[in-house]
Amino acid sequence: MSPGETTDAARANPGDLAGALEAYRAELTGHCYRMLGGNADAEDAVQETFIRAWRAEASFEGRAALYTWLHRIATNVCLDALASQKRRARPVESGPVGTVDSPLIEQPRTHWLEPVPDLRALPTQGDPARLLVQRESVRLAFVAALQHLPPKQRAALLLSEVLGFSTAEVAETLDTTVPAINSALQRARATLRDRVPEAGPSTLTESQRALLSRYVETFERYDVPALTALLAEDATLSMPPFALWLQGKEAIADWLLGHGLGCRGSRLVPTAANASPAFAQYRAGENGGPYTAWALVVLELDGDRIGAWNAFLDVETLFPRFDLPMTLPADRA
Repeated sequence: MSPGETTDAARANPGDLAGALEAYRAELTGHCYRMLGGNADAEDAVQETFIRAWRAEASFEGRAALYTWLHRIATNVCLDALASQKRRARPVESGPVGTVDSPLIEQPRTHWLEPVPDLRALPTQGDPARLLVQRESVRLAFVAALQHLPPKQRAALLLSEVLGFSTAEVAETLDTTVPAINSALQRARATLRDRVPEAGPSTLTESQRALLSRYVETFERYDVPALTALLAEDATLSMPPFALWLQGKEAIADWLLGHGLGCRGSRLVPTAANASPAFAQYRAGENGGPYTAWALVVLELDGDRIGAWNAFLDVETLFPRFDLPMTLPADRA
């Protein structure tokens, strides 16, 4: 079965474009997120894709798989957006490692790579091998590496290796030649080879699940020595929108015991982001009041240790997109 057949079949009524578009929403969102690196940017790009598809429906007439047609539109929407958009990055790429005494310099939301909800960006049905590739390719490290590619290289790589386009289809989408696409793919793969860490298991191991349970338990009782014992020796801590990032157990422990003391008594609620372990962090309210949203935490595992602790603090933007409440009752067990 080709990548587009599942959704094309779902469009039993040729006039039911709305149903077909909705069937593809998650996959298109994932594609636009990989291209743009921003949560809201991806959703805006999908909406523009739908608008362009509606306008062009009469010219479609089934000459290509609906899968191919829609992703061509989405790719060009993203390329248009990237013409005026700066590269999104992570703090670890934006400046030297800091210390607990470094100033907290805030950058606008549009500067940083954002997390994306799994439910909004990953399809739940389809070929298992394709679903696995799509999951691996929304991980923070991979999406961050993609942002270093020129837009058309980025598009060529994603169309070919994530979405399963043939080289000829990629060339047609990007209005170029097959040799040019082969050259672009070779350069893109070389760039990613130097930037993307080796992928771990596609599903959590028993020891990794135990690690995450210990992370929640030690964080909620704010046992900093036990918490930092779960980190890899060269683990990083970042807190967008702040540019500061820290590396190493000692530096992270110093931060948690200093600036991070306000997190004592927090609660963590599991969620799903970037095909990685993630939690919504709520800080304890004052005078017994409700817990309040503080961070969306996305963890990157390094074997049986936490290799990167990413605490995204833009909760006003992120929590609604993850369907997370902004407060929790004070009596939550």
